[in-house]
Amino acid sequence: MAFCMYDSGIYEFDNLKKLSGYCKIIPNSVYLLNNKQINPRGIVAMKKALIKLTSTAVALTVFLSFLPGCSSSSQQKESAKDSSTVESSLVTKTASNVYKRAETVATAVEAKQLLVEGNKRFVEAAFAIKDESETKRKELATKGQKPFAVIVSCSDSRVPPELVFDQALGDIFIIRDAGNVVDPVALGSVEYGVEHLHAPLIVVLGHEKCGAVKATVDGGEVTENIGAIINKIKPAFLKVKDSGAAKEDLYKNCEDENIKNTMDEIKKSPVVKKLMEEGKVSVVGAKYHIESGEVTFDY
Repeated sequence: MAFCMYDSGIYEFDNLKKLSGYCKIIPNSVYLLNNKQINPRGIVAMKKALIKLTSTAVALTVFLSFLPGCSSSSQQKESAKDSSTVESSLVTKTASNVYKRAETVATAVEAKQLLVEGNKRFVEAAFAIKDESETKRKELATKGQKPFAVIVSCSDSRVPPELVFDQALGDIFIIRDAGNVVDPVALGSVEYGVEHLHAPLIVVLGHEKCGAVKATVDGGEVTENIGAIINKIKPAFLKVKDSGAAKEDLYKNCEDENIKNTMDEIKKSPVVKKLMEEGKVSVVGAKYHIESGEVTFDY
């Protein structure tokens, strides 16, 4: 698969023959083959990339047969003549490839499915092409945001929700702090996301190897502010410890119990509780597995 990035858009080509056919007639373009940039004017470099990246002799033959024509003045004139037609077809193709969800996601089931599908793309490194253009940013500025989920997650740099769920601008409303815990400020943000932005789903996203959980389990001297985080997680740790869990299971079980405790605290919010009773909002827990990249919804 080959891609061309042109005028703030990304265009996809089914094969290298199509890419080579377009390279000479779209000016000011950047071409990528397997994530390597190719100068469309550097036909020799392009030929080398093709030889390196293409596994079939057929594609190589087609490409080499095209090379002589790239330098001919007659084909250059023909290319200039047909450029508007080619560009138009590319735009049409791009429209079908850019990730675009429904503007309004009404139910928690639909919202969760979008997250599950996005995480599947992330795990497989098959990321959707997202519209991050100036047009999209202006649209969000004028029409406002309509996120379909509120995500309460840990601040851990290995767990960025937008990447983990492969979502675009304006898709998810995120509250992050160490340990994925909530205080009045975080709860106020959650309430804003569901009451004013009408997101139908709240996800508490914990993760493996959480540093805040480890600090709670290990104990030791900490600053006053970090202590405030640990005090939020400590009830989960004490419950796991009192259950007689094996030492090697303390971290994992504490992470799991902490997710549940945060969910329970969110559900106590009068705003969230009312919306849940009306069937407009659901609260679920999830856990990110750092090595596999998978998010499991087991809570």
